[in-house]
Amino acid sequence: MSIEWKGVMPAVTTKFKTDDTLDLEMFGHNVRAQLDAGVHGIVLGGTLGEASTLSDSEKRTLTRETVKIVNGKVPVLINIAEQTTKGAIEAAKKAEDDGATALMMLPPMRYKAGDRETVIYFKSVAKSSSLPIMVYNNPVDYKIEVTLDMFDDLLECDTIQAVKESTRDITNVTRIKNKFADRLKILTGVDTLALESLLMGADGWIAGLVDAFPEETVAIYELQRVGRIKEAIDIYRWFMPLLELDINPKLVQNIKLAEVATGLGTELVRPPRLPLMGEEREHVLKVIQNGLKTRPKLPDYKALQINKQY
Repeated sequence: MSIEWKGVMPAVTTKFKTDDTLDLEMFGHNVRAQLDAGVHGIVLGGTLGEASTLSDSEKRTLTRETVKIVNGKVPVLINIAEQTTKGAIEAAKKAEDDGATALMMLPPMRYKAGDRETVIYFKSVAKSSSLPIMVYNNPVDYKIEVTLDMFDDLLECDTIQAVKESTRDITNVTRIKNKFADRLKILTGVDTLALESLLMGADGWIAGLVDAFPEETVAIYELQRVGRIKEAIDIYRWFMPLLELDINPKLVQNIKLAEVATGLGTELVRPPRLPLMGEEREHVLKVIQNGLKTRPKLPDYKALQINKQY
C-alpha cells in the first residue's frame, strides 16, 4: 500500500489492562471507531501512544494488530523514537516486516543532536528502508528543530515526503509551501492550531482528541476541504476547550479520560504516568462533560469524502 499524505490520522493511545499488559480488545474497539468515522490513516507509538514505555515486542504487536484490523482500508504508520541510528534502522526494518505503510520519525532521543547529526540520522534511516517517512518536527517538546535548510538537504531522499508540523508557529505552513510546494506534505500536529493550519494549506491533521471524538474531527477536515468554512469553524469553536487538553504535559491522561466518557477507551496508563486525581481530574472531567452536553449535530460529512485511493 502506498500513502497519500492527507486527511485525519489519529495518533492513537495504547490501551492497557489492570495487569499492565496490552488491552488489544479495547485498542481494536477504538481503531474500528476511527475507521467508521472515516479517518485517513492510523498512527501508532507516538507521544499519545506512550511510546517511551512500550517494549519492542509491544510495538510490533500493536503494528501487526492494527494492520490486521484496518485490512488495507487506510495506511498504518509507526513512530520511530530511538536513541541511536542503529536502533532507528532496526526499528524501521521491523516496521516494514510487520506490515506498516510508513514511518513517523522523531530526531534522536535524549542526545540533543546538532543540525548535521540530525540530518544524517534521518537520511541513514531513509536509505535503509523503502517505507515513506514523515519527519516529526516538535522542538517544543523534543528540543530539536528541523529547519527549512535541513529539509532542503533531507529531501534529497525520495522517501522523506512529509512533516508533522508541531512547532506551534502557524507561519511555518506558509514558509514550507513557499519553499517546497507539494514536495513536502504538511500534517499539522497541534490540535489547537489544526483548522488554522489546514486553511493555510496543510494537507492533513495528526490528531489527538480524535481518539475520543473521531466524527467531529473528521467533519472539521472534510467541511474545510470543500469550502464549507463556517460549518467547520462552528464545530472547531465547540471543540476548542477539549482540544486544549492535548497541549498539556498530561495529554495522555486527559485524552484517555475523554475516551472513557465516549466509550472508546479506559484511563489506564503505564507508570510512571498515573491517572489524574483531585482538582486536576475534576477540571478535566468538567471540560469533557461540558463538551458532551453541547456536542453539535454534525452534517453528513461522509457524503463529502473523496473515494480514498491508497
